[in-house]
Amino acid sequence: MTATRPPLRYLSRPEVAARIGVKRNTLNRYKLPPPDVQVGERLFGWLPETIDAWNASRPGKGHPWINEP
Repeated sequence: MTATRPPLRYLSRPEVAARIGVKRNTLNRYKLPPPDVQVGERLFGWLPETIDAWNASRPGKGHPWINEP
């Protein structure tokens, strides 16, 4: 029997904003990582792992040692 993978789920810009805890308009000020997929001319998607890694590596809330006492 062949095991099937679940389909990939890409995050939209509003979902990226919600995942990192910012408003959608605030997201426009961030330099996001390259998208994992592009559908059409203006529709992009990111894998959750891509956004999590990017968020962990960005200054501020992304770096745990900056907020340490």
